[in-house]
Amino acid sequence: MSGRGREYHYLVDREGRVFHDGTEVVDAATLRFFLLAMKRTEDGRHLVLCQGEQNWFEAEDTPFVVVRLHLTLDGDCLRAVQLGFVGEYREPLDPDGLEAEADRLYCRVRGGAFRARFGRAAMQQISPFLGEADGGLALVLGGARHPIRVVTSARTMSLAPPGAS
Repeated sequence: MSGRGREYHYLVDREGRVFHDGTEVVDAATLRFFLLAMKRTEDGRHLVLCQGEQNWFEAEDTPFVVVRLHLTLDGDCLRAVQLGFVGEYREPLDPDGLEAEADRLYCRVRGGAFRARFGRAAMQQISPFLGEADGGLALVLGGARHPIRVVTSARTMSLAPPGAS
């Protein structure tokens, strides 16, 4: 390692859980620190520097996974959404940054610097508030429809509006 600090490697699974050497990291303060200090390197990898140590994160698509939502409701109307991540980290949803790719829903976090994927539980929570707008999918928030941008890639787009088959 010649002059560099130690390196650690972490794996983020589909549900946003973080593992090091096969053991899940569960300390909330550590997980929150990782999410707040994470940077993307020039080659697209995810890195957290801490006291001279390099902490590398690998994930299927993004290390930011929304594990649950904290919803503010007024009757049946959704007024606000807080995104909940591991480590009890939260931030407000920017509905204009929503994207659908394949069968997944994404949003932008940390001021737009990172893409976050909605995990299974978060998808179940938000699905009652999804509807149609201009022939596509939209989030109904505060009485307004926020269109969800469809992103195509090598994967096939399969996230359809509710009621579509």
